[in-house]
Amino acid sequence: MERKTYTALGFLLLATVLYFNWISSGSDGRFRIRIPIPWLQPKMGFVGRNGTHFVEVEDGTPVYVNGWNSYWLISSKLEEVSEMFRRGRAMGMTVCRTWAFSDGGANGLQISPGRFNERLFQALDFVIYDARRNNIRLILCLVNNLNAFGGKAQYVRWAQAAGANVTSTDSFFSHSTIKQYYKDYVEKILSRKNSYSGVRYKDEPAIFAWELMNEPRCALNSSAPLLQAWIAEMASHIKSLDKKHMVTVGLEGFYGHGRTERLGANPGEWASSLGSDFIQNSADENIDFASVHAYPDSWIPRASFEEKVKYLSNWVDYHVNDSEHVLKKPVLFAEVGFHSEGKKNGSYDRDIILKLVYDKLYESAKKGEAGAGALIWQLMIEKTQAYKDEFSLVASQHPSTYKLILQQSCRLRKLFRRKGKTKSNFWPCTDA
Repeated sequence: MERKTYTALGFLLLATVLYFNWISSGSDGRFRIRIPIPWLQPKMGFVGRNGTHFVEVEDGTPVYVNGWNSYWLISSKLEEVSEMFRRGRAMGMTVCRTWAFSDGGANGLQISPGRFNERLFQALDFVIYDARRNNIRLILCLVNNLNAFGGKAQYVRWAQAAGANVTSTDSFFSHSTIKQYYKDYVEKILSRKNSYSGVRYKDEPAIFAWELMNEPRCALNSSAPLLQAWIAEMASHIKSLDKKHMVTVGLEGFYGHGRTERLGANPGEWASSLGSDFIQNSADENIDFASVHAYPDSWIPRASFEEKVKYLSNWVDYHVNDSEHVLKKPVLFAEVGFHSEGKKNGSYDRDIILKLVYDKLYESAKKGEAGAGALIWQLMIEKTQAYKDEFSLVASQHPSTYKLILQQSCRLRKLFRRKGKTKSNFWPCTDA
């Protein structure tokens, strides 16, 4: 009798969960079931850092990254998010970088300080939930330096509306009111319980790392100390709330004026006057790994293609070497962007650029050095063209690039797969 009672209660509990979590996506006409019970989610471990390497926290296995950017996930339909993850997984990619912010306005995630759009929060919930279902981890960026999706300028406007005497966007890094807005937002994000999985973000292994800001820059180079102090304060704040995840800055990788011996690696004199410095900004004790971006087409637009290739080769070498010998941390090339058009000797320019980066990082991985991987900017699917830019790519429409991506995924995996380790159902490499 007692057993029957427990069985009946179990079915009643399941029915209740299904009833309250049966939802329609609204856009594709299909129904989805939410069962926000943490222990029912796919098994996945955390990734951390050991010296100059990413490792699986559970067993110390080295982790090298081949991944991509899709900043637009939070703004897209659920089926588009799922399709992008499915395609990334099919190319063996394991990390996706995306925005975990949209600041200002009724359609923003953060409508105003302390006010949030639950619909958009649930969209972010789904991004994280579905990434885990596809065995993909996310780098979640917390604010934009640029004005797109609000950015630091929106924080300054909020402070002005509250009566703060601020004029420059550099105030974002120093004014107490604005810094508190950011801290409050971080706390809201980290403590959020996912409506699809029931897992709080700070406990979610599908989150690879938190990124403080996308491409932090200062309006005035004299504000560089403010940026450095902000990085230290905010990285420490995140670590005080979340001991499980890594933190990175989100830098482009430019060297500051004080690095006279490295200024030749910058794409121009302008790059050293933006208040950022790759080494100083990345050296903070609470920053787990360095980040670098690479856009030779944008940064040196008048250079010949051969000059761009030479520049990029030098750019990668400098940052891998500095990460290995100076910072003693992994370095991730978190945005590698290239124009989609152009051909040289039968090969697309983008493939030559991408292969150069891939080859250098693969060689670094073989030597056990700090070059930890690369993320393409950016991958799309056909239905998300509203978010395209000059560097966007639907990989399936470019077979040579698709092949390069898959090859990099497979050779990195083969380099570090462990004997006897069970083959993953997600893995596309036939001999992995």
